[in-house]
Amino acid sequence: MWLAPHAAIGHRRLAIIDLAGGRQPMTAGQEGREAAVLTYSGEIYNFEELRTELEGHGHVFRTRSDTEVLLRSYLQWGEDLAEHLNGMFAFAVWDPRAERLLMVRDRMGIKPLYYYPTAHGVLFGSEPKAILANPLARRVLEMDGLRELLAFVKTPEHGILSGLYEVRPGQVVRVSRDGIVKRRYWRLSSREHPDDVSSTVKTVRELLDDIVTRQLISDVPLCTLLSGGLDSSMVTALAAKLLREQGLGTVRSFSVDFTGYSENFKPDLTRSTPPTRRTCTSWPVTPARTTATSCSTRPR
Repeated sequence: MWLAPHAAIGHRRLAIIDLAGGRQPMTAGQEGREAAVLTYSGEIYNFEELRTELEGHGHVFRTRSDTEVLLRSYLQWGEDLAEHLNGMFAFAVWDPRAERLLMVRDRMGIKPLYYYPTAHGVLFGSEPKAILANPLARRVLEMDGLRELLAFVKTPEHGILSGLYEVRPGQVVRVSRDGIVKRRYWRLSSREHPDDVSSTVKTVRELLDDIVTRQLISDVPLCTLLSGGLDSSMVTALAAKLLREQGLGTVRSFSVDFTGYSENFKPDLTRSTPPTRRTCTSWPVTPARTTATSCSTRPR
C-alpha cells in the first residue's frame, strides 16, 4: 500500500523478474521528494535495452526489475513513455508533483485496466472487483451492460456496469484537476505487403524467434499452455529449441481437457473433429504433495 493526501494505491504482485527488488507500489524521487508512484501488471520485453538507454540519460537503478525501468521511463519521457515500450502491460503512474494520474494499456489490450470516475476523482484497478471494493462504486447493471454480457462482440471501453470504463488498447488516460483526457498512442495501420514468399517466411521466423526469446526471460519456472493448435505448438517448439540451445533444460507444457468432451463432441462449421489427442506424463512438483503433467498433442 502507498498512501498520500490525494491518492491511495494498493498492489498484489505476480512476481516474474527480480522477485524481491520489484515490489510495488514502486516509488522514485527527484530533488529529494517523490516524483512518481507506479502500480503495474505485465512485462516489458525490451526492458534491458531501455535500461541501458536510461542509464545513458543519467538514471541510476537500484533493482534488476522491469518495474523500475518502467517507472524511470516515465521520469524520462513523461506521457510519451508508451511509445518506447515493447510488451504487454497495464499500469498507472501517480505524479505527486502535478497531482496527476496516468493510466496506460498495451497496444493489443492483453492486460486489462478499468476505471470509475467519481465526483472528486477516479477509482481504478486491473479488474472490476478491485473497484467495487470501494463504496463509491455503485453496482448498477443497465440494459446496455446486459446486452454487452449477452453479445458476441465487445464494445470498446464498455465496462459492463454503469459508470465503469476500460482503458482502450493503445490508449493513455490522464486524470487531473482539469478532468479526464484520453489519447490514443497507437493504432493498427494497413500497408501494402511487397515481399515474396521466402522473404515473408524469413521475416516471420525472425519475429517469432525474437518474441519467444524475450518472453523466456524470468526468475521463476516457465511453462506453456499447449492446446494442440498451430500457435501454441509453434511457441512451445521455439521455446524448447531456445532453452536447449541456452542449456536451460526443456520446456514444460500443460494441456487441459474436459471429461467426456470427445464422446459428446458435435461438429460445426468451425470444427469438424475434436481438436487433439494427448499423451501425458507426470513428474512431482512438490514431493508427496502434487504432480504436474507434461502433454504432447497430435491432430486427429
